Amino acid sequence: MSNTQALIGLVAQHSSDQPDRYFLNAAYVNAIHNAGGIPIIIPYQPLEGIRTVLHQVRGVVLTGGVDVDPQRYGEAPHRACGEINPLRDELDLAVTELALERNLPILAICRGAQVLNVALGGTLVQDIPEQIPGAIKHRQEAPKWYGTHSVSIQPGSLLSSIVGSDAQVNSYHHQAIAKVGTGLRVSAEAPDGVVEAVESTSGSFVLGVQWHPELMEERCPAARALFRHFVQAVLAN
Repeated sequence: MSNTQALIGLVAQHSSDQPDRYFLNAAYVNAIHNAGGIPIIIPYQPLEGIRTVLHQVRGVVLTGGVDVDPQRYGEAPHRACGEINPLRDELDLAVTELALERNLPILAICRGAQVLNVALGGTLVQDIPEQIPGAIKHRQEAPKWYGTHSVSIQPGSLLSSIVGSDAQVNSYHHQAIAKVGTGLRVSAEAPDGVVEAVESTSGSFVLGVQWHPELMEERCPAARALFRHFVQAVLAN
């Protein structure tokens, strides 16, 4: 197969306090490259431009970032909801919908998993500490590559076929998936019941993880396996 088939679009990050800059943490690029993919960055642009890019790439990574606007899933903002960025939401949701329409493999990371869920009609927990009694700490104070809590993985899931029945993950989020979107199922949970991964019920490679495997990839075999299987799905698609 030509390696052009591993061209993978990574959604650019964008912050309201830096409105003139689109950016992407190098760890995403490195993880895709190390797994055999060819990463390209997708910045905010008119829909036709996004559509053109999505007809060139063979897979998509939905990256981390700020909170999704609660209006996108029919809720008013909770007092603990953080920064939102309407342009970022517009870009992410457009990329997600077009990628699903084209049946492209999707790896959705942290905010990306939440965007995937919202795009399919799901909702979010706007603040774990305020809305989930007894929740463990989901914003770690440790090296970014270090797993601070376990996740239990559903037997028979795509995720279990890649990393096994459990994993130690890093954690940098205060929001999480609440109602699961249409066509998704929960494939991993934290010890407190917080959803840590969702995946497509159709058998296609559409997988969202709440942790940041790109930050663990250099040291963690399970994180490397996740990116390797994603790139293999891109090549096979």
